[in-house]
Amino acid sequence: MAATETEIIDEKRVPSFTEESKSGDEAIEQVVDWTEDEERKLVRKIDLIIMPLLVVGFFSLQLDRGNIGNALTDYFLEDVNITQNQFNAGQLLLQLGIVLFEIPSNLVLYKVGPTLWIGCQIVAWGFVATFQAFQKGLAGYLVTRVLLGICESGFIPAGMYTMTRWYKKDETSKRFSIYHLGNYASAAASGLIAYGILHMRGVCGLTGWQWLFIIEGIFTILVGLAFLSLFPKNPEDPTSLLGFKYFTERERDILFRRVILDDPSKEHKHTTIKKQEILDTFKNWTILPHFIAALTAMAPATTFVGYAPSLVYSYGYDRLKSNALVTIGVWLLLCTTVLWGYLADRLGRRGPMVTSGLVILWGFTLGSRILATSTNRDLKFAILTLGITFNAGWHPVNTSWAALNAKSAGERSITIALMVMAANAAGIIGSQLFRENDKPLYVKGWTAILVVVTVGLVASVFANLQYFFLNRRQKRVGGRTYHP
Repeated sequence: MAATETEIIDEKRVPSFTEESKSGDEAIEQVVDWTEDEERKLVRKIDLIIMPLLVVGFFSLQLDRGNIGNALTDYFLEDVNITQNQFNAGQLLLQLGIVLFEIPSNLVLYKVGPTLWIGCQIVAWGFVATFQAFQKGLAGYLVTRVLLGICESGFIPAGMYTMTRWYKKDETSKRFSIYHLGNYASAAASGLIAYGILHMRGVCGLTGWQWLFIIEGIFTILVGLAFLSLFPKNPEDPTSLLGFKYFTERERDILFRRVILDDPSKEHKHTTIKKQEILDTFKNWTILPHFIAALTAMAPATTFVGYAPSLVYSYGYDRLKSNALVTIGVWLLLCTTVLWGYLADRLGRRGPMVTSGLVILWGFTLGSRILATSTNRDLKFAILTLGITFNAGWHPVNTSWAALNAKSAGERSITIALMVMAANAAGIIGSQLFRENDKPLYVKGWTAILVVVTVGLVASVFANLQYFFLNRRQKRVGGRTYHP
């Protein structure tokens, strides 16, 4: 990179410099010719156009994936005629479908673009979510869960990767966290929504949980159609499929260049991910502690989605009100998620934020394990609520941390997919932690949760140490600097 002397035009001007980005034998000269004020306004505009559609998409995904936990409080097992262990098997198949198709989904995304691929995914799982209202028996239950997993696979990393194309490095962690607000807002609102819809049992001869699947599934289909109609294609061509133009010519010029100047590895030099980029990602051993942390410490999140309402009910609270009470912790989780993302970008340190989040989660998990046999329902509910509050806010920062250390756009796409695969594989673990022979106290289950969170915490400490020593070595011999 060649830099000219800084040109001071006025006090709001960005320092002007030239960067040469080589692609084959060509050298592309890119100059910063916009002001900080222009860029701030443009970023706010991107936030208003890009983020709402991605967040609402994530909201609908979690709504359709997690409403099965609310259905349990409306005699779902009895109506469908399955056991708790068979229910767990269906949850495992859901996560397995997601994990197996995560990377293939991202390869398609890279080829056809986010608007078409993500929009079609949302519509597809919306139809599956709607028609699962008419399932009956074990076979129907298992088929709908695996279909839902396949259709949902790739959505989360696709959204994250799309954001890395629109935002600079120091803007990414906060947006990843805001993106996950869709997930947590859905988890928070789903209990309140379910509380109302489940009272519809008997309307038109349907159960409450059937109405829950139908109403929320139709909502998802509408979200998918809106995404297909409104989401801009990419920073180079920021128009929607219907031809809506959101940016002026001046803004379009800045959109792409500002991101590439910040990180040249984000430039798409080809329309498909190369085989070598896939191999390089799997050979990159520094991803391993990130992967292990997500694989283990994200397991309780799935357990809480499936069983938190039933847990609160077992403490002695009202059956339907338990759905609403669980949302307290999830609303608080929204706050911790945004806070963790904001601090990570503000401080420029992702590692300490990930580890501190896991330390707090470990503490409240220990508390729930100790109180498993307690008869103090209010204390048990309070500790469970705090555990939910801190159970996943660290995860978007962990994913951002791993993605920032990728060496190319293709490698970044696969890295994000791997991280989301780890979180979904954690769902396979989490869906099996509470067993039928362990209820209602789930002493063994809480012990297992404490073990997996401990492993995740150790992995995050290792990730911090690896970058510390790698950067110290790089200072001596020269080379790329890793993001701590």
